[in-house]
Amino acid sequence: MSEPPLPPEADALLRRPNPCVMATLRSDGAPVSTATWYLWENGRVLINLDEGRVRLKHLRRDPRVTLTVLAGDDWYTHVTLIGRVVELYDDEGLADIDRLARHYTGNPYPERKRARVSAWIEVERWHGWGAMKDSDQSGG
Repeated sequence: MSEPPLPPEADALLRRPNPCVMATLRSDGAPVSTATWYLWENGRVLINLDEGRVRLKHLRRDPRVTLTVLAGDDWYTHVTLIGRVVELYDDEGLADIDRLARHYTGNPYPERKRARVSAWIEVERWHGWGAMKDSDQSGG
């Protein structure tokens, strides 16, 4: 696994609204994965969660997280980001979820009744596969 910074081609892939799967850890240590929206900015990842989601409880208890971003046109090509949540805060006015929704759909987030929480993730390690295969991979 490589350490940041990521090469320009991986950075470009992460800036696009690609499919992403996020893994958190349950209290018994078992991993749980969920599809999620994300924004890649300045080498960090922004995600946003409904206040009632179990994965928010997971992150509050254990901030370690893994995100795998799949190239939308070639899912064999992907980048996995391993890191931890370094900041959690209430998404006042739903500004962050609107940014995420616009990134993926072009429109503000439609559900306005429930509170949301934003999380910034700092990347500690990463690896890529397919067209993004990094040189620190075994066999690479």
